[in-house]
Amino acid sequence: MTSPIWHTRRGFLRSFVLTAGAGALGACATMAPSTQEMIEPVEYKLGAGDQIRITVFNEPDLTGPFTVGAQGNIAYPLVGTIRAGGLTVAEFTTALQTALSTYVRSPSVAVEVTNYRPFFILGEVTRPGTYPYSASLTVPNAVATAGGFTYRANQSRVFIRHANESVERAYPLTVATPVLPGDTVRIGERLF
Repeated sequence: MTSPIWHTRRGFLRSFVLTAGAGALGACATMAPSTQEMIEPVEYKLGAGDQIRITVFNEPDLTGPFTVGAQGNIAYPLVGTIRAGGLTVAEFTTALQTALSTYVRSPSVAVEVTNYRPFFILGEVTRPGTYPYSASLTVPNAVATAGGFTYRANQSRVFIRHANESVERAYPLTVATPVLPGDTVRIGERLF
């Protein structure tokens, strides 16, 4: 029995034909995009739990560490509550600079992330759990942090749910597959 499963991604149409016969499961992919086309770079957006350092030149009372709250906001002197969640560091810097311009003449603002929110890894790894994020983290690095693959692990595909998404997506498991703060990484089980 053969049943095609259709999936589109970035303008490519892929057909996965699953064949069940003699107890084996075969898969055939047609018109599959290359690994580089499937891995899309994602610009980092601030989220709940990120710790940032805000520096306002010549304003020591406005300079210091802040944490993005559960609602994606930070409480900031003079301005009050300001949204940071869902914004890139550059977007947040511009928003804060604009908000401060009412109170401070020509504010010069710099924002840096000092501690990223953790990532989560589960499935066929030795020690699934929550781990601190480090810059330029990739899936193989995340797996190594979790103690490596189990003997049942599918080492060619990974499932990742980004912090701002509700569903996980399948990616090829390569040295270039990135992990972002707040991501949930799942290593599946191989078929045989």
